[in-house]
Amino acid sequence: MEAIALSGGKNTGFDHYLGSATCHQSVALYKNVRGVERMDLRRDALEVLKETSRTFYIPICRLPPGLQEAVTSAYLCMRAIDQIEDHPQLDNPTKAKLLRTISLTLQSGVDSFAIEAFSAGFNRHEDSLEEVTLRIREWLLLAPEAIAPRIWDATAAMADRMADWAECNWKIHNESDLDRYTFSVAGAVGLLLSDLWAWYDGTETNRVQALGFGRGLQSVNFLRNHTEDLLREVDFFPEGWSAEDMQGYARRNLVLAEAYTNALPVGPALDFCQILLTLAQGTLDALAHGKDKLSRSDVLALIQQVTNMSQ
Repeated sequence: MEAIALSGGKNTGFDHYLGSATCHQSVALYKNVRGVERMDLRRDALEVLKETSRTFYIPICRLPPGLQEAVTSAYLCMRAIDQIEDHPQLDNPTKAKLLRTISLTLQSGVDSFAIEAFSAGFNRHEDSLEEVTLRIREWLLLAPEAIAPRIWDATAAMADRMADWAECNWKIHNESDLDRYTFSVAGAVGLLLSDLWAWYDGTETNRVQALGFGRGLQSVNFLRNHTEDLLREVDFFPEGWSAEDMQGYARRNLVLAEAYTNALPVGPALDFCQILLTLAQGTLDALAHGKDKLSRSDVLALIQQVTNMSQ
């Protein structure tokens, strides 16, 4: 859900500029049996979210109680495994083992997870793994009970796919490989979001367009971080592809993303998707004009544009 960035640890470049953003939702408790404990976890999760991706912090903070916890849980769980996939100090076999261990643990879930459920799998790596990864159990507990297993399922499946890609060192030979990878780590996030909208208020969406929403945002990230990826000897561009080819791929998928967003009814899902789509389109335009990122003023203007539209 860096997304959602989407996933893969490849930020769109918005995060650097949004340090002054604040959460506009009240800190009112999303009521359930955990009471104050859940309120503290919610507040803590939003702080970790802000540190991890201010790109997602802004639209998530605008979500209503219940949906906010579900999307925050999903994002942080997927970011937890994403940080393993991108970890600069872990070799690929270790990444694959850690990711599959997390997947198996998630598949064993019943109604919760024991305190030590994930810590055993992190043995000998606690000092190198990031906070967002080490606290994955807490992010799982944040999700409302009625939708939590869907988030477990999505995270488990993504972790398995990431493990497979780590073992082949993310070799992208052609566009079909690119489609498979972007489905694994981004298109699947679009599908999960559709399920979260439907669970919350019955919002119906086109699932093919949901795939395009995820793929579009992720391919913008590939363009934004291509040089950085090459330095760590990973190339998400198919063999022989130029930046123009990837821009074309991104724009084709962003057409689907725009159709997905435009079809949403007025409400929290529309607000959330409009922000992410507008920033992705703005970044793609900036890259096409030779910029390496959006300027601070560009980002703030785009955010203001979307928020004005939703009022």
